Amino acid sequence: MLSETMVALRMTLVTLVVTGLVYPLTITGVARTLFPGASGGSLLEDANGSPVGSRLIGQAFSNPAYLQPRPSAAGATGYDGTASSGSNLGPTSQKLHDRVQADIERLKKENPDAGETVPADLVTASASGLDPHVSPAGALWQVPRIAQARGEEPGRIQAVIEANIEHPTLGFMGEARVNVLAVNLALNRKFGLPH
Repeated sequence: MLSETMVALRMTLVTLVVTGLVYPLTITGVARTLFPGASGGSLLEDANGSPVGSRLIGQAFSNPAYLQPRPSAAGATGYDGTASSGSNLGPTSQKLHDRVQADIERLKKENPDAGETVPADLVTASASGLDPHVSPAGALWQVPRIAQARGEEPGRIQAVIEANIEHPTLGFMGEARVNVLAVNLALNRKFGLPH
């Protein structure tokens, strides 16, 4: 009986070392070597080299000089990475209808020179509540407000956004999209911090 127990203990120890130490450290080392950005959290940095966020997690921007994201239902005030979730409000929900109508009115008020029709993604939250992207139409719709707030020509703002459109993966997977944080950092690099 003692010899069987010793065999079981040795196997447990070997399994623990292989699966709990060797394998994770090897995979982490390979990931850090082959994919240093992704394995480090896909962080984006400001002009000083300080990390300001991840390209994978949305965050709120309310300054009119910046591209603004879609709404978030993650957490009490939105964009809470510890509370990733959708609102779970269905298409017949009055609460959802009222929130969308209020967002449409707010967006039209904040963007008086933009087109009459607000792009749908600017008033609908993603399933996670943390989507870092808006559609190219949603980003370009905001150009007049950003240009006015920065004192720049709309064409120059539009060029920055268009330069940051991410096309479908492999040309066919997903939709074209614009990373809000990446564009806002590009705007700062090109035109400086807003006043």
